[in-house]
Amino acid sequence: MGRLTTHVLDTASGKPGAGIEVSLYKVDGNSLSHVMTTTTNHDGRTDSPLLEGAEFQRGKYQLQFNTAEYFKKSGVSLTDIPFLDDVVIRFGIDDDNAHYHVPLLVSPYSFSTYRGS
Repeated sequence: MGRLTTHVLDTASGKPGAGIEVSLYKVDGNSLSHVMTTTTNHDGRTDSPLLEGAEFQRGKYQLQFNTAEYFKKSGVSLTDIPFLDDVVIRFGIDDDNAHYHVPLLVSPYSFSTYRGS
């Protein structure tokens, strides 16, 4: 069975992004359905897969990472309207038997992602 996982790396400090709120949504046209919300652990990962088993289905999804709050708590000085507040990544799951890993590499002013393993 397939599964969806994520992790966050704070590229400004070179450390795992611990304590970041992550929300997962299923995308259906212009509508979003909330699937779950969790928080990254001390290693910047979630304690369990975001989706697995019967819940892991083909479709379009969105991950939302509350990065501005994380950087504020880390002591980074941000403006009243941060350049990156919530980082949103939309992606598709086409193979319901595969492992989809969607990591986030983030600083207060940039981010990148890729399909990991």
